[in-house]
Amino acid sequence: MGIQTALDSVAHAPTIVDAMRAADDLAFEAARDPGARTLRILDRAMSGQDELVVVGAVHALAGVLDDEAGRILVRLLSDERRFVREHAAWALGSGLPRSDAVGRLLAMVVEGGFAGMLAQRTLEHWSGAIATALAIGIEGALLGVGDPGARTRLVETLGLVRDPVADGPLVRTAADPTELDAVRAAAVSALGQRSGRGALTDLLERLSAGGGFLGEVARLALVDVAVASRPAAPVPALERGSGGITVAQLFLHADIDPELSAAGAGDNGGIATLLVRLGDALVSDRTVGVDRVVTMSRGSVRDAMGDLLELESADRTGHRYGRIPLLHDPVPSSAAWPMRVAARRGIRRLVRAVGGVDLIHLRMADVGSLAASDVARELGIPVVFTVAPDPHAVVESLDRSGRLTRERFGRIDVDEHYWFRTRLVQRLAADAAHTVLFPRPRLAEDLRRLVGIDLGAHPERHTVVPEGVDLDTIDRSVAEAIAHARGAPASPALAELGDLVERLAPDRRGLPLLVSIGRLHRVKGMAALVEAWAGGPLAERANLLLIGGDLASPSPDELEQLDRIDELIPAGERNRVGLLLPGHRPNDVAASWLAAARFGLPGLAAAGGVYACASLKEEFGLALLEAMATGLFVVAPDGGGPATYVEHGVTGILTATADVERLRTALDAALTISASDLAEDRAEHARAMVRDQFTIQRMSAALGRVYGGVAREEAELFEPARRAG
Repeated sequence: MGIQTALDSVAHAPTIVDAMRAADDLAFEAARDPGARTLRILDRAMSGQDELVVVGAVHALAGVLDDEAGRILVRLLSDERRFVREHAAWALGSGLPRSDAVGRLLAMVVEGGFAGMLAQRTLEHWSGAIATALAIGIEGALLGVGDPGARTRLVETLGLVRDPVADGPLVRTAADPTELDAVRAAAVSALGQRSGRGALTDLLERLSAGGGFLGEVARLALVDVAVASRPAAPVPALERGSGGITVAQLFLHADIDPELSAAGAGDNGGIATLLVRLGDALVSDRTVGVDRVVTMSRGSVRDAMGDLLELESADRTGHRYGRIPLLHDPVPSSAAWPMRVAARRGIRRLVRAVGGVDLIHLRMADVGSLAASDVARELGIPVVFTVAPDPHAVVESLDRSGRLTRERFGRIDVDEHYWFRTRLVQRLAADAAHTVLFPRPRLAEDLRRLVGIDLGAHPERHTVVPEGVDLDTIDRSVAEAIAHARGAPASPALAELGDLVERLAPDRRGLPLLVSIGRLHRVKGMAALVEAWAGGPLAERANLLLIGGDLASPSPDELEQLDRIDELIPAGERNRVGLLLPGHRPNDVAASWLAAARFGLPGLAAAGGVYACASLKEEFGLALLEAMATGLFVVAPDGGGPATYVEHGVTGILTATADVERLRTALDAALTISASDLAEDRAEHARAMVRDQFTIQRMSAALGRVYGGVAREEAELFEPARRAG
């Protein structure tokens, strides 16, 4: 193709997604022809106004194994454009170590954030070759840095230098009583990753006896030392004479518990509900072939230690939980990338503590998947990855709307990390032993166009698996709501909802409920839903109930949505106009409220409510399925997963949810249909569809077949070694 032609393909691609795909060809051509002309062309491209081309050119330089290319990338670490500095720090990690970059990379580590993670990652890649220089550089940086967070990040980076040259500074920091606990904890955690030499172990034991936060971290470090010699990936299930597979799954942006008590708070959305229900279903059906599921989520150091003790004492069956201590207060998933090292250590610790797992199932392009994929590669554990065109579909949608342009791509990417996340999806999919896919109307086309995956190339390595819902919980809620509508006393959940509705202005009582469940995040469109409902006569037809969000301690993402909602309807006006914003509720309570929206609350809410999903994108939509299983008529996005199971005009209305006017029109039509004579027939049709196609049991059976296939492949890999032994 040639370097200029490849660059032109990026510059003139019809869409941003196409340009991001074309950048792969640009990098290939740069590596194929690493001459002076290639460098001049790429250097000139980086001075242009098209920020998409600039980013592509930076990464193309990474493939040029030339000293001059390295010097250009080092120069870019001081570029006035923040996005250029970030991508240069990332790109440098693909090449040989450069001593002239270490100081500036360490400065980025001191600054922190996503850029600091990228810089730290590059330094880790180089640490084996320049251990002494890197250790000296970090010690020098520590002398001039007083900020506790920055010192913690520098010590954590020092801990990634596995050479014994780092042992002394780490021991001194861990033992220094004048240092802050967070900084000492970073050193202590790193010592747990070293070999169990006597002096190091003695220090950890002394610190663990001291109690407090540092003592808890030291106890975890001692666990790391103790489990380091244990197998990470056991002899495959089929090889050890048992059909029972051990599966690990994780979501690190939620405090997942078996009761799902925090569903809808922070980033604790449908994925948390899915992992609990799925883990239970996998181990309860003996025909599936899974003996044990280990579900990992975030938690405190103390919780993590308690989980380890329980996991080590439990048998090798059932659904077990393990917390990963991130040594940091919870943050939104978009800001969690700097917790990569802590996440990786916690995942490795749990995998070894349980005696190994047969496979890890990853589902998100987030820091948890980044860390877990590193652990899987290090320990030789196969990965099953659920592939979705995310963030690809979001980029495409924003591109079409004009909210994401070539000229501003880099500056927006600084906050959204689209380039990194798309590359992470591609890497996880390429490395996976098997990929799982959500149903989509044009699945093969979308995967090829957006992600670059050709499903026809190796169809045996791809399986479409719809998500599923727990009908037992929903059926109980429906039965309770029907009974209450016929005069039975309200259950505690229905009584709580009744109290909320009773606080509304008297003229608001007796209206049906328009309800939505989800995180308070702009992608979920909660504020947009309020805007669509409040902007006209729609508000006179129904009250709006939004279930989700941590109202007591909202995250930045939740605050953004709450502020937008308050601009539309001030908090003091909510009861007067019919807006109910109770925050998150446990999954079973939310199910009861869905049932109440369908069957009503005597004297308070009319039957015939509607469920609304205003998400910008919805890869599948568990809450939508739960609403349809209840019998509610729904409004849903007209792309992604919902378009495969919502029958437009029959069980719901598909619309462009990003367009407030079209969303408003769809909601109005849905309320009319839900109050029609055919509403009951439509409800039963929706319930039957979910029961036949989208139960958690069907999902677990399908995944069991995938897991079994991966286990058989692993057994075949073990066979030559077993015969040789």
